[in-house]
Amino acid sequence: MKYFGTDGFRGEANKDLNVYHAFKIGRFLGDYFNKDKGFAGKIVIGKDTRRSSYMFEDALAAGITSSGSNAHLLHVTTTPSVSYIVRSEDFDCGVMITASHNPYHDNGIKIINSKGEKMEDEFLEKLEAYIDADIEDIPLAQGDKIGRTVDFIGGRNRYIAFLIQTVDKSFEGIKVGLDCANGASFTIAKPVYDALGADTYVINDKPDGFNINVDAGSTHIEHLQKYVKENHLDIGFAFDGDADRCIAVDSDGNVVDGDAILYICGKHMKDEGKLESNTIATTIMSNIGLYKALDNIGIGYVKTKVGDKYVHIAMDEEGLEIGGEQSGHIIFSKYANTGDGILTSLRIMEAMIDQKTDLKSLTRDLTIYPQVLVNVRVKDKEETLSNEKINAKIDEITKELGDSGRVLVRASGTEPLIRVMVEASTDQLADKYANEIKDEMAKLGLEPTSFDYTTDADPIKRSPIPRSYTTQLRVQTKTFHRVTNHCGLPRTEKFLRTRDLQ
Repeated sequence: MKYFGTDGFRGEANKDLNVYHAFKIGRFLGDYFNKDKGFAGKIVIGKDTRRSSYMFEDALAAGITSSGSNAHLLHVTTTPSVSYIVRSEDFDCGVMITASHNPYHDNGIKIINSKGEKMEDEFLEKLEAYIDADIEDIPLAQGDKIGRTVDFIGGRNRYIAFLIQTVDKSFEGIKVGLDCANGASFTIAKPVYDALGADTYVINDKPDGFNINVDAGSTHIEHLQKYVKENHLDIGFAFDGDADRCIAVDSDGNVVDGDAILYICGKHMKDEGKLESNTIATTIMSNIGLYKALDNIGIGYVKTKVGDKYVHIAMDEEGLEIGGEQSGHIIFSKYANTGDGILTSLRIMEAMIDQKTDLKSLTRDLTIYPQVLVNVRVKDKEETLSNEKINAKIDEITKELGDSGRVLVRASGTEPLIRVMVEASTDQLADKYANEIKDEMAKLGLEPTSFDYTTDADPIKRSPIPRSYTTQLRVQTKTFHRVTNHCGLPRTEKFLRTRDLQ
């Protein structure tokens, strides 16, 4: 699709995604559900803390009401709360204004269907066709047919009550740190933990419209690591801008990422008799260490393409109870149809309390293998992937690694890039093998230029979790590329390590 990817319509505010786009999206939604229902449609809107989110909220509401439907405003809230409210309060659809973990100058629009899931592609294709069409194609509502805007902040409070009700244990006496990323979770996370009796410590809960995700949240976990250790907290949770992902930190400051969370919660659910499928949905980027650990405790798994959209599809098709990504998008089908960072943190707390232990002990039998990612710009993705010498090199390395590592080479879905991922027993081996594949592509003339980069990533340094966890670096290059392009400077080569691929 032209505008809507796996995570909505996203881009720099008023450049790639502008106020006219938002108005037209509102016009289409308002008209579609107005006509479809035979009466005024009912659409709920949430937003994160970016300055531009307020502008897009107004434009969407104007479009919806001018087409004859009603716009219900949740104001600043999380993506999972919009999903919950849509399916529990009988809304026709929901809209979340957010660019998730991206910097403040970006924004996005996610459309959520009446089941609380990401809207179907067929619907989005019709919406995209209208975005590129004449605005007069949809008539303006007149007289008593004009829709109204409804203040619906009470919906956010109902979501808070829902989260609290999913827990049947007290958190009394547990010192919990929360990093709200100066994003949407600042209105929800602390009230939930306070209500459950925790000693709650919060950082990055003072958004100003520009500081969302800035040295904060799940993409800058080093700040929570330091905070937890300095304040002698028992556990910490970091969320992203719209709080649909969660990364945890144990009392020693060790990072527990999405793979580790899947292991902890999956094992706990099995022990409690709540994993009837005995299977967890993962993505192809999940660490080999997770699969080895699941094998050891007799839990099966399926692998999907990268993206929580595909995780949810697999869970729905297979009837699975839990699934997720390294990045901390975790879906619990009993409670939600999308990733929910705060809900995920509650499930981790539940596992820790039930096991009568700490978070560090819950990861004792999990060894995460060092993982290196190199993104290689190529002339032709298909030609590169089908090249006999490249595939021979991949086979050679795979054989050398045996069962102590793996190689994954795939094409980017959005850019002329080949993503080379290598997991091995040591950093040195992973670096070595990833470079060998990259060099083979360069030697065969498959690279148009000599640089590598990752988009939609932020600087992050992760500390070890128990036994084996490689400190890794995710590099934010989006802004870098904008600057170099503007100045006419060449892009330099960057070798990246990552625990996350978007």
